[in-house]
Amino acid sequence: MSIRNSNSIPQKPKAHTYIWFFCRFALLVWGIIEFLLGNTTQFLQSLFAIAFTHLWDMFQMWGGKSFITKVPYYLQTELNIFICVGCVIGTSLNLHTDFESMDVILHLFAGVLSQSFMFELIPLVNGKNRETGPAMQAMFSFTGAIAILVGWEIYEFTMDRLYGMMMQRSDIFTEVGIVDTMWDLINGAAGALASMFILAFARNGKFKRRSHK
Repeated sequence: MSIRNSNSIPQKPKAHTYIWFFCRFALLVWGIIEFLLGNTTQFLQSLFAIAFTHLWDMFQMWGGKSFITKVPYYLQTELNIFICVGCVIGTSLNLHTDFESMDVILHLFAGVLSQSFMFELIPLVNGKNRETGPAMQAMFSFTGAIAILVGWEIYEFTMDRLYGMMMQRSDIFTEVGIVDTMWDLINGAAGALASMFILAFARNGKFKRRSHK
C-alpha cells in the first residue's frame, strides 16, 4: 500500500536507493560484529543509526501536508553516507586503533551536511509565497547549522555523564574535554562556512559557464 499519492512523493533515482540499502546493510553487519566482540553499546548505536537512515521515509509517512515532506531525498543520501562512515569507520578506528584524524574529517562533513540541510529547509519553512534571497538563506542556514553542531556536543556531554562514555574525552582533572569540544565545533563551523559560500554562489549562478559571443 502506498504511503501517499505518488504524484506528491519526490521520486528518487535507483542509485540513491542502492546507496541507502548499502549503508543500512553495512551498519547492521558492523553492529553484529561489535556485539560479538562484546561491545553492546556499539550494537545499540548501529540500530539507532539504521533508524536515522529512514528519516526521509518518516517525513513522507508522518509529515502530513507540512513542509517537511518536501525535503530533498539527496539530503538523506548525504546523511546515510555520513552515518555509515562515522559508525563503521570512525567509531571502529576510535575503538580499535589510535588514529585520531578521522574525527576532524567527520566534523567537517557534519558542518557541510548541517548547513546543506538548513539551506534547503529555510525556503520550505517560509513557503512558496515568501521568497528568500540566496545570501539571506545562506546566512540563516549557517546559524542553523551551528545550532545543530552545538546540539550534538550537548548530546555527547550527556552520554558521557549518564553512561560513562568518553565521546568528549572529558576528565575533571584536565582540559582535554573542553579542548576536544572546541575543536569539534571549529571543524564543524569551518565545514558549514565553506558550504555556505558554495551554495550561495551556486544559487546565484556564479558557477555557470558564460557563453562566448
